[in-house]
Amino acid sequence: MARYEARIEITHLPGILDPQGVTVERALPSLGYTNVTRVRVGKSIRLEVTAPDEATARSQVVEMCERLLANTVIEAFEIHLAEFAG
Repeated sequence: MARYEARIEITHLPGILDPQGVTVERALPSLGYTNVTRVRVGKSIRLEVTAPDEATARSQVVEMCERLLANTVIEAFEIHLAEFAG
């Protein structure tokens, strides 16, 4: 069995309102950052999975995202897997 680190980035789907991103975007100019646009706020989740191979680990993480970690009606997710060396 191998251990994998999974990094999951969850963001709103295009066209879905992101009130937190809008608030951040509106506040940045008052701090002197006038060159920033299209701010989106999402979630980042890190976890460790022990599985026989990368395909199994990825499949399990996708299932976790679809069932619990992301609201797939309004959110998209991207998974990055890396096997722990050792």
